[in-house]
Amino acid sequence: MYKLTKRLFDILSSSIALIILSPLLLPIMILLKLTSEGEVFYFQERIGLNKKPFMIFKFATMLKNSSKMKGGYITVKNDPRLTFMGGFLRKSKINELPQLFNIFLGHMSVIGPRPVMRVSFEIYPENIQKVIYNLKPGLSGIGSIIFRDEEEIITKVKNDGGDIFNFYKNTIYPFKGELELWYQENKSFLLDLQLIFLTAWVILFTNSSIYEKWFKDLPKRSF
Repeated sequence: MYKLTKRLFDILSSSIALIILSPLLLPIMILLKLTSEGEVFYFQERIGLNKKPFMIFKFATMLKNSSKMKGGYITVKNDPRLTFMGGFLRKSKINELPQLFNIFLGHMSVIGPRPVMRVSFEIYPENIQKVIYNLKPGLSGIGSIIFRDEEEIITKVKNDGGDIFNFYKNTIYPFKGELELWYQENKSFLLDLQLIFLTAWVILFTNSSIYEKWFKDLPKRSF
């Protein structure tokens, strides 16, 4: 029943959101076409349900071939590879809105573990790799809420002279895995609704940690 309710909600919510947000999305598409190398969308292979790959949709925020430039696949705050509108689109999370098409098509859900590239997937501890995509990846989720400041964390590690890849492998991804295991153990339609509200809340109030009061048994972040 949960899976059916979740899928029906995904179809309905993504359809309504695309219609309501069209006055915002269309001007952004035009502006992207007229600036920043003329790229509107960015398509990239990500790992999805049952570890099967799919193409994720995003608004383009980085220069072409940015993954082959200095920094690779890791983006830091004020990254020089960001396009004219890229910084704003990423900070506001508007760059993620084209994933509403992924949700409508069934590649993703509104709430679930964030879909990552294969190179990033392989950073997860093996026990997490086996189960994290037993559910469809999501536009948002508990990991997205807690790591809304991920680029700032990585920027600080870089500025302090730390090894970014090592920090991802040994700190961020193991903890993200714990969060997604918590989500799978507690999954329900009510929890999904709560996480949708919290996603909007932390975008508006970036320093809020209200989720700690709502979910007492949530793994604690120590960094």
